Amino acid sequence: MIKRRLWQRFVAHLDPVLLTLLGLLLLVSLVVIYSASGGNWFRVLAQMTNILVACAALWIVANMPLHYLMRAAVPAYLLGMVLLIAVAFFGEITNGARRWLNIGVTTIQPSELMRIAVPLMMAWYFEKHEAMLTLKNYFVATLLLLLPVALIARQPDLGTAILIAASGFYVLFLAGISWRIMLTFLVIIMASTPFAWSTLHDYQRHRIMMLLDPAQDALGRGYHTIQAIIAVGSGGIFGKGYLNGTQAHLDFLPERTTDFIFAVYSEEFGLLGNIVLVSLYLFVIARGFVITANASTYFTRLMAGSITLTFFTYAFVNMGMVSGILPVVGVPLPLISYGGTSMVTLLLGFGMLMSIHTHKKLVQT
Repeated sequence: MIKRRLWQRFVAHLDPVLLTLLGLLLLVSLVVIYSASGGNWFRVLAQMTNILVACAALWIVANMPLHYLMRAAVPAYLLGMVLLIAVAFFGEITNGARRWLNIGVTTIQPSELMRIAVPLMMAWYFEKHEAMLTLKNYFVATLLLLLPVALIARQPDLGTAILIAASGFYVLFLAGISWRIMLTFLVIIMASTPFAWSTLHDYQRHRIMMLLDPAQDALGRGYHTIQAIIAVGSGGIFGKGYLNGTQAHLDFLPERTTDFIFAVYSEEFGLLGNIVLVSLYLFVIARGFVITANASTYFTRLMAGSITLTFFTYAFVNMGMVSGILPVVGVPLPLISYGGTSMVTLLLGFGMLMSIHTHKKLVQT
């Protein structure tokens, strides 16, 4: 009886439907990474370690009362901003980008923290001003979003900047920003495109040009896109079979365990496998929307909706990038690609979703 009660307390704040769907995606991750790495068990075990750490983070956050999440909003945002500023001055340069900060015992990528901290901060801000939202409030919230996005884009890390901008936009949208304001912003963005193009780094402009015609530099900047498209197309309807993909196993496909792992999956499992994978993603997103619709407060609705829509953006951008319909921006396939930082960030978000679902009443502080 005691063991049963302990087990019930352990799983009390875990949503079984969402947990099952996430578990299936994580299982797919281990299976595909084994193939993409050429049967490298050390890479698989490293991914299992990443998953265990991320699941521990999910459980901790899922058991965290909602007023604790609200309390964490401002400190997390301020800490993230301080770390981003520190990266700008003292960050380590790798492959021409200054994204990592050495804190002695390890190196961290502060931009990953902002994937959670930015929508959390914006949701907290709108919660505090829910009674009377004005144009000023939307302006302040937009400023809270643009500051970290500008610092991250400057590193440069366009992929992460786009994802954080998307997560913040979703909070603005769910908070009820008017269509006229959104259309005004869209017109301003379109009008500033020539200026924005001139501020891009050379490699970013080349990536956009490669989207239009990757064959113009087939062995250089267009190589990633061409090889990924070949892998996806050669899978056909049924795929070539597990461990039988030629693009990956003959070393044609670069970054095959991280950004381009979807190409490995598509080649081996084909269109039918893609339908299964996309269905899993859609079920996760649908469950997220159910939790969002049933959220009990303004803060939790904004946060749950942003987490769900940002997860959709992750998947859409990566699949579009690998399929050749979007430029290469270095976004991993969520819960499938190898990597610890992204895995922890994503499962932290799902831990928040589970907390929102199981802690119905928000205690005001």
